Amino acid sequence: MNTSNNSAEPTVYELSSPGRIGVTLPEPDVPIEELPTDIIRDDLDLPELTQLDVIRHFQSLSQLNHSIDSGFYPLGSCTMKYNPRINEDAARLPGFMHSHPMQDVNTVQGNLALMYELQEWLKEIGGFAAVTLQPAAGAHGELTGIMMMRDYHLSRGDNTRRKILIPDSAHGTNPASTTMSGLEVIELPSDARGNVDVDALRSECGEDIVGLMITNPNTLGLFEEQIEEVVKIVRDCGGLIYGDGANMNALTGIVRPGDIGFDVMHYNLHKTFSTPHGGGGPGSGPVGVSERLVDFLPTPIIEIVEQGNDQDPPLYGFATPKHSIGRMKAFNGQFGVLVRAYTYIRVHGATGLRSNSEHAVLNANYLRSKVQDVYHLPYSRACLHEFVVEGRWSDAPEIHALDISKRLMDFGFHPPTNYFPLIVHEALMIEPTETESRETLDRFANALLQIADEARNNPELLLTAPHVTPSARLDEVQAARQLVLCCRPSYLSDPQYVNS
Repeated sequence: MNTSNNSAEPTVYELSSPGRIGVTLPEPDVPIEELPTDIIRDDLDLPELTQLDVIRHFQSLSQLNHSIDSGFYPLGSCTMKYNPRINEDAARLPGFMHSHPMQDVNTVQGNLALMYELQEWLKEIGGFAAVTLQPAAGAHGELTGIMMMRDYHLSRGDNTRRKILIPDSAHGTNPASTTMSGLEVIELPSDARGNVDVDALRSECGEDIVGLMITNPNTLGLFEEQIEEVVKIVRDCGGLIYGDGANMNALTGIVRPGDIGFDVMHYNLHKTFSTPHGGGGPGSGPVGVSERLVDFLPTPIIEIVEQGNDQDPPLYGFATPKHSIGRMKAFNGQFGVLVRAYTYIRVHGATGLRSNSEHAVLNANYLRSKVQDVYHLPYSRACLHEFVVEGRWSDAPEIHALDISKRLMDFGFHPPTNYFPLIVHEALMIEPTETESRETLDRFANALLQIADEARNNPELLLTAPHVTPSARLDEVQAARQLVLCCRPSYLSDPQYVNS
C-alpha cells in the first residue's frame, strides 16, 4: 500500500491507554453468580479508551466516507441518487417501526394496506397483472422470476425447455441467477448499434428455450430499438420474456414493460424508488408478472380478503397462488424499505415520477454531450439514463480506466462504474441521475476533460492518484492474495505492554 501525505486516523488499539474505561456500570441489584472458569478468557487484549475517545474516533472515520449526501456519485447501473428525508420520516413512524412480522394480521392492518397499495402501484407502473414484494434484492428477484418461468413450462408438461437467452449487454447477475435455477445460459451478441443481434436471436430460438432475459435500456444505456421484433421472435418459439427492470429511471411514467410484452420483471427499489442501498442490505426486489405467471408467484401474496364499506375499511390478509413456487424469503419482504418506496411514489405521483425519468435522461445526455469529443463512445447515439465511454486513448497508452477513476477522487467525485459492461474496453459507465444540478454536472465534465489532458501531458498524476485520500492507491492483487483478517497490532504482544 502506498500511503498518501494525509494522516490516517489511528486504530482504536493505537489510541488505547491502559486503565481507561468508557462506561462505569452501577452496582448490581441482583445476586452475583460466578462465571464458569472454562469459558473465561484473560487474553482478549481489548482496547482501553474513554467514551469520548471512541466517539471522536468513529466520527473521524465517518467523515472519510463518500456518500450521496456528501458528493456526486455517478455509479453507472447502481443509481446512487438522493434519498428524500421524508422517506426516512415515514419509515420511522412508531406504528411501522415497532411492528413485528409475527403479529396477528388483525393488528397490522395498516402495514398490510400499505403493502397492498404498493403492489397495486408497481403493477400500474410496470403494466403487470400482479406483483410480489417478497424478494430481498434485485438478484433475488431475478431468481424468483426465472423459477416462475421454469415452472410455467413444467406445469404444461413441456420438459424440454432448459435454456435462457441472455444478451452480452445484460446485467452481470443475470447469468448467475439463471445458473442457480438449474438452467443453461446462451449468450447473444450485440449488433453495431448496441442492440441485441436479431439474427443471432432468431438462430438460437427453438423448442428448448425457456425464454429471453433482457435489460432494456441495456447496460450501455441504450433502448433496444427492435424490442417489439425481439419479443415476437421469442413468443413465436414458445418462450417467455424476462425484463431486468432493476433500473427503471428512464422508463417510469413513459413506457410500461408489460405493454411491450414482458412476462416478468423485477424492480430494484433502491434505484428507481430511492430507498437506501444500505451498505449491501437490506434491499428489496419486487417482481411483476403477466397474467400467465400470476398463479406461480411466491407465497404468500397480500390480498383484500374482505371488502370494506362506507363504515369499515377492507380486511387485508395473505393468499397462496395456485401453482406457487413457494416462499422465497422469511416473512414478507423488507418492510422498512417498502415504506420508503411507498412514500416516494406517493409524494411524487404519476406526474412527478415521469418528470424524474425525463430529467434522468436529460442529465445523462447533457453529460454525454460534454465529454463525447474527448472520450470515445463505442455506440454513439442518444442514451437514456446512463452512458458508457472508453477510458483509454491511443496517444496515452499507459493510462487505463482505473487511473481515470482514481484521479476523479482528487476532484471530490466518486468514480463511475469501471470495466462494465464487458463488451466495452476500459469501460467507464456513468449515470448522473435526475437529482443532480447542471452546476454539478458541469464540474464533473470539466474534471473529466482536465483528466484527459493530464493523461497526455502529465500521466504520472493519474498513475499515482488519488492524492487527497488518507491512503493512496492500494495494491489490490496483493490485498486479495494476502488477506489480513486481524487488526491486532504486533506491539500488543509486547510483555511490557501486557504487564503494564
